[in-house]
Amino acid sequence: MATGPRTKDTTTVTLGLAQIRLGASAGNIATADVALTSSDSIGALANTKFTSEIDFFRLESGYPLTKDTSFPLRETAKLECAFKEVTPANVAWSRGIDATTGYADEHSGEVALGKLDTPDFIRMEAIYTYPDGTNALNIIFPRAQVESSSEIDFAMEDNAASPMTIEANNADSTVTGGNAVWDDRPLGRMHWTDA
Repeated sequence: MATGPRTKDTTTVTLGLAQIRLGASAGNIATADVALTSSDSIGALANTKFTSEIDFFRLESGYPLTKDTSFPLRETAKLECAFKEVTPANVAWSRGIDATTGYADEHSGEVALGKLDTPDFIRMEAIYTYPDGTNALNIIFPRAQVESSSEIDFAMEDNAASPMTIEANNADSTVTGGNAVWDDRPLGRMHWTDA
């Protein structure tokens, strides 16, 4: 008999990338479920990575000091990806611009350089479908901002993969632009559903 960590349920193992959908935050802020569609996808990707970081305060006492307990101080949640389709909309998204209007054409448009503004609030949905095709994990940031530098690495024999980092912001009812549906999950949520 085999020992060590054995697979308990093969339908829970991840393989492949999530589909990244971006849209307006304000128009979808009251929706806790998936609100964007596949037409809101930024297209083919080289990678997708979700990270939730928590900083803790450690209470110690005695001599020598020993740890008594930990208290959470802050949490951040972010999604990193690299898009392959270099379009006006995707470049606008990567520069913190809400590209839901004015960037409909795949080969026509403009993104200004040297004009820095506070990144727009956007909605990010990462839709990951498990290999079985019947289960999904949906990561929703209802009020996010893109916080990354633009990079398009042109290469002789490979496509570009332009990185983008999307970070969740507080979306609860205490902030302008937030909604009470997010009061107990202010950065968003991870939600498992049928695919």
